[in-house]
Amino acid sequence: MTIPAQVRRAAGIEPGQTLVVYVEGGRVVLEERAHLLARIQDQAIGAAAAAGHTGSVVDELIAERRTEAAREDAEGNRT
Repeated sequence: MTIPAQVRRAAGIEPGQTLVVYVEGGRVVLEERAHLLARIQDQAIGAAAAAGHTGSVVDELIAERRTEAAREDAEGNRT
């Protein structure tokens, strides 16, 4: 797709830059690929925080496994 030079300059689009094209609210949007990825990651982090997840999924899994192991150890010592 050829974007007119005046539009490229106004939007700060450089030659060879990778853009993603999508339709949003009836408009055609051109967005730099790296910017789109960062925006999606920010949204995912915000959604996780809203759901009560404050750390990484890996950290949460490790904490759950340690709690479970401690509980099993405690139960094993009672028998």
